[in-house]
Amino acid sequence: MVLVDDFGREVTGVRISLTDRCNFDCVYCHNEGLGDTRGPMDPADEEMSADDVVRFLEVVEGYGVEKVKFTGGEPMLRSDLEEIIRRTPDSMETSLTTNGTFLGDRAEDLVAAGLDRVNVSQDALDPEAFAQITKSGAYDKVMEGVKAAVDAGLTPVKLNMVVFTKTAGHVEEMVEYVAENEGLQLQLIQYMPELTGRPEWNIDIERVHRWLADLADEVEVRDMHHRRRYYVGEGMVEIVDPVENPEFCANCHRVRVTHQGYLKGCLNRNDDLRPMGEMTREEIRETFEAVVANRVPYYGEYLVRDGDDGWTINEEYIGA
Repeated sequence: MVLVDDFGREVTGVRISLTDRCNFDCVYCHNEGLGDTRGPMDPADEEMSADDVVRFLEVVEGYGVEKVKFTGGEPMLRSDLEEIIRRTPDSMETSLTTNGTFLGDRAEDLVAAGLDRVNVSQDALDPEAFAQITKSGAYDKVMEGVKAAVDAGLTPVKLNMVVFTKTAGHVEEMVEYVAENEGLQLQLIQYMPELTGRPEWNIDIERVHRWLADLADEVEVRDMHHRRRYYVGEGMVEIVDPVENPEFCANCHRVRVTHQGYLKGCLNRNDDLRPMGEMTREEIRETFEAVVANRVPYYGEYLVRDGDDGWTINEEYIGA
């Protein structure tokens, strides 16, 4: 029984943050929409246990959830990540978003545990620029991790690149990189100033679309979101552009889970957080059903156009 919200959107996927700990400090990070909540690097009691995560997945499997993406912080800081993936219901496609630091040592084990896909954050191919963006000196480790993921069969490996003023100059080199390396794809993610509070870092993402359209050997338009895929050489480049995009929100089929065991129906909102209590199966069912029932498209419903072609909060959802 797939759950459907009031706007006809089926929920077929979940995105689970396993921790808010991270060994990077990326300047654009919004920590799954929660803001900068990162604390000490040691495991915290507030993190869901492996049993909690698996119990949640077993419950939502009964609602037709087909996909789960594990995220963080940095999910590979969880020593029990392989166990969680191994215990994920067989009916679900499992994917992971990581900064890649630890992939070199664990990619084969993750595949053996049942991981299907991986996204690696990679914002520049220049070590100095990479260090400035991520506040990390782990460039070589990330490059080794990407290679290990390809060698382990996690292809196509998606490289996630957030596009804003500090990375825009590196987009061309990144496109060339995936075009020349079989097994890689590039996902250009539009910078989201509404989550980071630095609107001056924003760029016109349509300029990137136009540049890729001129460069690509082939352009494909997906049914969902009408999102465009640009095929260049051996690689494929896709732009994720949710900002001020009602069509993107209208096609959202995912519920998020915070590392503390709260459900949220929208990345851009934190006023819809709902705790699952002690995470008994009944509490999970009740909370999941309530969150889906209260999901609202962020652009076009929660935010609506004002008289000056800007966005304003729809009073219908204040306090909801």
